[in-house]
Amino acid sequence: MRLSWDLRRTLLLVWGLLQSSRVCPCQGQHTVPVLWVMPFTGEPGRGSVAAGTLPAIQLAQQHLRKQPAPLGSYELELHAVNSQCDVAEGLKAFFDAIHNGPKYLLIFGGVCSSVTSVIAESLQGWNLVQLSFAVTAPAFEDKGRYPHLFRMVPSANAVHPAVMSLLGHYSWNRVGILSQDGQELAEVQQDLMKMLLLGEVHIAATEKFIYDPCPSLRTLKENGVRIIIGLFNESLAAKVFCCAHHLNMFSSQYQWLVSRWRQRHWWRNIASVNCSYASLQKAMDGSISVDFETLGSKQARGISGQTPQEYEREYDLLRNQQGVNSSQYHGFAYDGVWVLTKALSRVMETVRDNEKYSEDQNYTVSDEEMAQMVVEAMSETTFWGVTGPVMFRNGERMGIIVRLTQLQDGKEIQVGEYNTTEDKLVLNKNLRFKAAGPPRDRVFVLHQRGEVNTGVYSVVSAITVVAMLTASSLLFFNMKHRHHRVIKMSSPFINNFIICGAMLSYSFIILFGLDGSMISEGPFGILCTIRTWILAIGHTLAFGAMFAKTWRVHAIYTNVQLKKKVIKDLRLVVMIGSLLLVDVFILICWHIVDPLRRAVEEHRTEVDLSGNSVVLHTSLEHCESAYMTTWVAIMYVYKGILMVFCCLLSWETRHVSIPALNDSRYIGWSLYNVGVSCVIGTVASVLMRELPSMQFCIISLCIFTATTVTLALVFIPKILLLKAPSGAASHLHQLNISQSIMRENRRTESSTAGQTDTADMDDLQDMDDLQACNKLLRNRATELDGELEEICMQLDAIPVPLNLQESCAEHVIITHAEVSDKNSSVLEASKKGDHRADINSPERIQSRLSVQLPILHHAYLLSIGGVHASPSMPLDSPAVSH
Repeated sequence: MRLSWDLRRTLLLVWGLLQSSRVCPCQGQHTVPVLWVMPFTGEPGRGSVAAGTLPAIQLAQQHLRKQPAPLGSYELELHAVNSQCDVAEGLKAFFDAIHNGPKYLLIFGGVCSSVTSVIAESLQGWNLVQLSFAVTAPAFEDKGRYPHLFRMVPSANAVHPAVMSLLGHYSWNRVGILSQDGQELAEVQQDLMKMLLLGEVHIAATEKFIYDPCPSLRTLKENGVRIIIGLFNESLAAKVFCCAHHLNMFSSQYQWLVSRWRQRHWWRNIASVNCSYASLQKAMDGSISVDFETLGSKQARGISGQTPQEYEREYDLLRNQQGVNSSQYHGFAYDGVWVLTKALSRVMETVRDNEKYSEDQNYTVSDEEMAQMVVEAMSETTFWGVTGPVMFRNGERMGIIVRLTQLQDGKEIQVGEYNTTEDKLVLNKNLRFKAAGPPRDRVFVLHQRGEVNTGVYSVVSAITVVAMLTASSLLFFNMKHRHHRVIKMSSPFINNFIICGAMLSYSFIILFGLDGSMISEGPFGILCTIRTWILAIGHTLAFGAMFAKTWRVHAIYTNVQLKKKVIKDLRLVVMIGSLLLVDVFILICWHIVDPLRRAVEEHRTEVDLSGNSVVLHTSLEHCESAYMTTWVAIMYVYKGILMVFCCLLSWETRHVSIPALNDSRYIGWSLYNVGVSCVIGTVASVLMRELPSMQFCIISLCIFTATTVTLALVFIPKILLLKAPSGAASHLHQLNISQSIMRENRRTESSTAGQTDTADMDDLQDMDDLQACNKLLRNRATELDGELEEICMQLDAIPVPLNLQESCAEHVIITHAEVSDKNSSVLEASKKGDHRADINSPERIQSRLSVQLPILHHAYLLSIGGVHASPSMPLDSPAVSH
């Protein structure tokens, strides 16, 4: 109350000064009573308007007195009425003033929209005209409700053409609106949206908030809004930009357009927000504010004979003397006094002229006619004031200049202006953006097809073709040398299945790289089926053949009873065919119940190119079915079981010492390599779905490596054995046989006489006898190899004659007889020395060799197919079986 009384006392003193100023030497001046409706309370943002505009009104009165007639002949007599920004109090004060007199033609002022709205609607009934210099609400643009209301200050909607011009200048056609809840701001937002729609600017999202703007900002971000128009006052601006900082909506990808608030350095008030001053300044930096100019920027002298800058210096001097703060509306109040004076002087002169020249001696003007004359006079008033060109259209101020300022490093820098009369936007070089250019108005979406790079596909395909040619050469080599002992013992016909499986695996690589850029949508679904069949059958052919070969070696090696056991290639082919039937059954069920089809998967990736947000929508094509995971799991389990059994068989046959016959060690390495490659390929196919070229390279590398290493491990040892000298090959073969016999003897005898092992190791003389015996066995084994060479070449030919069987029997008998004689000689020689009777004595060696050598020879013939063994006659001649 003390503040309001102080203001009232100040106003009364001022009016006393004005009243006393009327008693001046100036003769012929006419005073016109004007009702001044203002809030004189101490309400923040309201009570300061009256005190802040009072020095401007005083200056206008002083400057008007210096004007020649008719302006200088009239002076406004302001009668203050305290509206208190309350409708009831304001109406009571207004009615009291009208009732108590004097008679008023004009009402000056009006700050609060609520009080001004009620009074302005009744002006026509009272035959009054009101000029407001502080009401900006868009609702007063409705002249159907407020026909006698004029405004010096432009409407809040007056800045919208400047906003539209700025959006068009940078081709921003997509915006979002963040608005504070409230009647006045809702009207501003409604008008802005109308203009945006007329300007074909897409409104991506419109959000309102009351206290917490964070959810609304989060919605704008989710909708991809980059240009944000903010409609809120400075009391909530700190919360808005604090949320913008938390949501990272202040970078070079965003641009804020807000109103220019009158409170200076409002962002320093951070008590109500969870952000530091530096965070708020960082979030606000680069924001552009749009507002009308309160004073003209041009150095032009107006109707008062002063430039806006000269007037501002006088105003600041006078208000400092009175000890009041500046008001943003002081320039409009100053020009408003000039508008009232010009309109009244014009009306008075018109009435005087009409009365002087009227034929009616009792010429009078009614109150209604007088009010209409005042309305017409104010509508036609135009001059250049301190706020720029002053003119009215339908009671609204025209010709204002909209100023654009940008917050840069905590300072407001003017970056342009918009002339509403000329509809012209001028931007200066002070405007800057955080990136190289202005941000985009939307997320720039790039649609692209995820495809395998053509260069990568070409290189991988070329390498794969070379590998297929190499596999073909291995097939040719295998068929050409199929009758050679080394190749014949490794089952060349079954090796052909391994090569065919490898070639199918290679062909899968070429088909796997085909995508939508190379084939159309229809054939793509067929390609999905072909890929699955080729890879599954190729794997079964290769490792099914390895499994069959290993099983045959295992069956022969474990045939300790030496019964007749004939395992021909046809049986192995049947085994491979059975495995293929399982594949075919699973694949047919898969493609009938749940067929593979072409599926397109969209992947969204956001990148930042030159400070602008770009989203890549990548379309990836792949083969898919409803229960694909289940079917793939079934195939993995089946193939895994096959590989596990193959691994077990290769482990159990690892001691078979015939290199051309046994591939156990190499098969184990191949299985290990394939297992590792499968794991890597499976993981890569899942993790690299969004990178088709990388996925293609890794999976192709896994398949290529597994297939190539398998072929190399299966065929390179055979090529080396084939190309090695025959003597060296025979020597190596005989050495392996002898070492196998020695290991077998040690294991057999150790089980029955474990205590003698230590004593035998200490007896070094026995080693000399064994080496002599070994030399004899090697020589005779060389002769046997020659005979076996002839038998191998005739196995698949015509039946072997009976005389050949007798010859073979004779050779076998003679061979062992000779060995027995030579062992007897060795025994007699050894008896001359003092040797301990143990398992390695000449007697034991002679006994073992007389039985083991025929059995080893018999098994050797049996392993190459078609040899019959009689359990009762182990030394009978072998017969070739067909």
